[in-house]
Amino acid sequence: MRAAIVNCGFEFPARRITVNLAPAELPKESGRFDLAIALGTLAGSGQIPSDQLDGYQFAGELSLIGALRPVRGALAMAYGAASDQRVFVLPTASAGEAALVSGTAVLQAASLLETCAHLCGRAVLQAPTVSPCERADNYPDMDDVRGQSHAKRALEVAAAGGHALLMAGSPGTGKSMLAARLPGLLPPLSDAEGLQTAAVQSLGSAGFQAADWKRRPFCAPHHSASSVAIVGGSSEPRPGEISLAHHGVLFLDELPEFDRRVLESLREPLETGRVAISRAARQVEYPACFQLVAAMNPCPCGFLGHFNGRCRCTPDQVARYRSRTSGLLLDRIDIQIEVPAVPVDELMPGSAADAATQNRVRGGANGGAETTHAVRERVLQARARMLARQGCANTQLATRAIERHCTPEDAGARLLRQAGTRLGLSARGYHRVLKLARTIADLAAAPRVAAVHVAEAVQLRRMVPPDQSRNA
Repeated sequence: MRAAIVNCGFEFPARRITVNLAPAELPKESGRFDLAIALGTLAGSGQIPSDQLDGYQFAGELSLIGALRPVRGALAMAYGAASDQRVFVLPTASAGEAALVSGTAVLQAASLLETCAHLCGRAVLQAPTVSPCERADNYPDMDDVRGQSHAKRALEVAAAGGHALLMAGSPGTGKSMLAARLPGLLPPLSDAEGLQTAAVQSLGSAGFQAADWKRRPFCAPHHSASSVAIVGGSSEPRPGEISLAHHGVLFLDELPEFDRRVLESLREPLETGRVAISRAARQVEYPACFQLVAAMNPCPCGFLGHFNGRCRCTPDQVARYRSRTSGLLLDRIDIQIEVPAVPVDELMPGSAADAATQNRVRGGANGGAETTHAVRERVLQARARMLARQGCANTQLATRAIERHCTPEDAGARLLRQAGTRLGLSARGYHRVLKLARTIADLAAAPRVAAVHVAEAVQLRRMVPPDQSRNA
């Protein structure tokens, strides 16, 4: 700070200076206070008018020559400036991000000298020219996935109701392709949701990019990630992947390969939509309303149930592999399906599967093209019915709301009772089947949950292990 003040042509006071960062219990980190401390020093020594500082809020890191460097969390800080009705002065590289918060007056400055000239009335700082813009839909298209009609249907139901999804299948069956297409099926973010997502991302190490404004996050951490990387933490708590995926999708590929403690730490955020991080010196709570999509192999080698009969895993090996994912976590995943392998001859142009796909593209079977746009339209209509009826997605329904909106007809109730007895559904599993059935009914524009909706919901939640005898 001394070098920055001197290099900008000011005089550094030749006496002891005390800087008081109050209140003391709030943590202070990074160089975001450099600009404010420098301006306070200049105002205290009478080199700039001190009466001009009350209407402003400053954040910025100073270089040795007095240039302002960008700071992390500018968008999150802009919320505080808006509530205080102050003008927020930020480095040029961070001002555009903060300008996304409506009702906040943001000015950009390139250096300490420019900021002082503005406060002295010799120049005027400009507002950032970067404005919020809608990013064009460039999500991967559902039409790229050949076959897998059952998995596509599960993806549509998951997008409509906000349900968690687990896909099990051999390598190369399209699990990762399907997961990457889920954000394109979800409804667009509202302004409030977009600001929440951007604010959390601005606190992360990568920061927030203006090009990602109101775009659904898609986080896919490697299976070697630690619990701090997934949940958040460190000595100075920062948001983890579950918070960076707020209002978006968290994709966990190779689910059993994740550390058991990492997976267990997802249980509470899946239920509450937030995560509380406690350290000895600081406690912080981050939002974590994410949609979980997971993928796993059916066995250690990955080819159990495959038509090539390559698997030689013993039942004990398969059981140990699947037990790496606890039943407590699986009980919180609404949709659990098998994704079977598709023979190569069905993927080639001119095959029966390709002809069926082309027929759908021409508007033939199943009532329209199975592109991302077509599926998203059905998802939007179903989500609109949910919001009009209960004000939230079906996955967020509480127990009393489930009884009010998801009670099936008599035939559906009998079917659910039989399925619950045969499958040993827990109380949570029972309620999640009801919410799934309600989502399926909304996709069909049905006012009541019928037996056919309950049957599909049970089928989507029941991941039947492949018959290992097929590999004999």
